[in-house]
Amino acid sequence: MSRVGKKVIPVPSGVSISLSPESIEVKGPKGALQTAIPNGIHIKQEGATLSVERASDDYAALHGLTRALVANSVKGVTEGFVQQMDVVGVGYKAEVKGTVINFSLGYSHPVEFHLPKGIECKVEKLPRQIPQYQTTLTLSGIDRHQLGQVAANLNRLRKPDAYKGKGIRYADRVLRLKPGKTGGKGGKK
Repeated sequence: MSRVGKKVIPVPSGVSISLSPESIEVKGPKGALQTAIPNGIHIKQEGATLSVERASDDYAALHGLTRALVANSVKGVTEGFVQQMDVVGVGYKAEVKGTVINFSLGYSHPVEFHLPKGIECKVEKLPRQIPQYQTTLTLSGIDRHQLGQVAANLNRLRKPDAYKGKGIRYADRVLRLKPGKTGGKGGKK
């Protein structure tokens, strides 16, 4: 039995749930999300909680997945999700204008990234005392899947360098850098 699937989902006040056999719609203070329900999975609302049940053990793989997706929808419309990205490198810059982020990433041309509907971005510039960590992007939205995809697309614009760490990287992940060449003299004596 799925341990994740057995957990009940608390529904906070101010959140309305509308169930249908193939989807669930969650409306809250931050917006509305709709999540598809696969065949063989049933959701029951009992007061201020939701429980996810499966028809048989053939649907065990979808049991925990559906529960996690519905829980993410409930959390998204109440609190929202946030992902921080660091733009690391001398001369690397980011600037937000409406729904477009303009980057200077060391290429011969500026890079424009268009934000999809539902995702917001704020640019925070740190003091000049640490020159390589000067820009942090804070992405926020109610859909966790969409937010993660936008962060992955930003990371792909300039992947972090393996030696110096320059590029666009996740703020909460540790980047392991490779050691450079040693300064000793090589060759035969």
